[in-house]
Amino acid sequence: MIPYWRLSGYYFFYFAFIGAFSPYFSLYLQSIGNTATQIAVLMSLMSVMRMLAPALWGWLADRLGARTTILRLSALLSLIGFAGFLVSDAYGALFASMAFLAFFWSAALPLVETLTFAHLQGQAGRYGNIRVWGSVGFIVAVLGLGYLLDDLPVAALLWISLALLGGILFCALTIPEAHASSVPDVHVALTEILRRPHVRALLAACFFMSAAHGALYVFYSLHLVAHGYSKSLVGWMWTLGVVAEIVVFMGMPQLLRVSSLRGILIFSLAAAVLRFLLIGWGAESLVLLLFAQVLHGATFGAYHAAAVAAVNGWFGTRHQARGQALYGSISFGAGGMIGGLISGYTWESIGPAWTYSLGSLFALLGLLVLVGGWQERGSSGRADI
Repeated sequence: MIPYWRLSGYYFFYFAFIGAFSPYFSLYLQSIGNTATQIAVLMSLMSVMRMLAPALWGWLADRLGARTTILRLSALLSLIGFAGFLVSDAYGALFASMAFLAFFWSAALPLVETLTFAHLQGQAGRYGNIRVWGSVGFIVAVLGLGYLLDDLPVAALLWISLALLGGILFCALTIPEAHASSVPDVHVALTEILRRPHVRALLAACFFMSAAHGALYVFYSLHLVAHGYSKSLVGWMWTLGVVAEIVVFMGMPQLLRVSSLRGILIFSLAAAVLRFLLIGWGAESLVLLLFAQVLHGATFGAYHAAAVAAVNGWFGTRHQARGQALYGSISFGAGGMIGGLISGYTWESIGPAWTYSLGSLFALLGLLVLVGGWQERGSSGRADI
């Protein structure tokens, strides 16, 4: 049987931590005197480690068959790493704590995605029904903290985040290892899979999509506060985006029956081009910002569900952990790092509007790469993979 609630609980706490960390930790770093460049460097360490470390964790998981063991170790050491923020707020100490946290944190998501698909045993359409609880956790954290931080000092974020990491550890201890698939797996070398044009096109497009989101994840909250919006409204804006994401996750089984994975990804990248232009140039208009946040359902929800399903279908059981690790490393790792660092240097030099315009350009590049490199015919672009 699928351990639905144990997997869902893990996703809940994992993305609740992101809901606390990603929108608000930059506010904490600003409150203790860090510059925009320092904030971008610190926040980008998460992406740097997601670029470097998952390949090691994925190789170990596939080699040793110890996915749950590594997942639990990741949860424990991530908690220890985050506790370092309570010890010192000196920039060097912050850098060391963030690097330690990020190195072990980066092992988690590719492994739990691999475990989830292994437990689903080919029922990829049900992935969204489990993953949706991550979106619920994100909403609870981002909305609750938006109100709490209007009244509490922003340093309270540290203790709340530490408690959420404790929840991740508890859930990691309960997730069972998945049994091997009963469907025979044709062995294909990893290098052969990576030589396929549609695989390279997808991974390149994912790189550009994550780079496009760099300014969003580092500076969106600061962007709204600078335009006079309250922290509670900031929480509601993040919540709106994730509600749109939830709707998409719940509707993925139906969406996959009428559209190919390639078609979903093309639409998502096109939506990202529009979204970041609206955020950059329409910040004075709450209506435009609301519409831009609704587009998060496409630019993350539909995009991520389609991308992980494609990786699951293309890499086979022998290379599942490394396939998901490559997706995470190239997209959230390398793409997120480049997008975050560039936004850190351009935020004060050319301004927020042009910084988000660069994000729109990244999304356009991803769209062109995907359309040109992934041809529907002969590339397993069907929605049933």
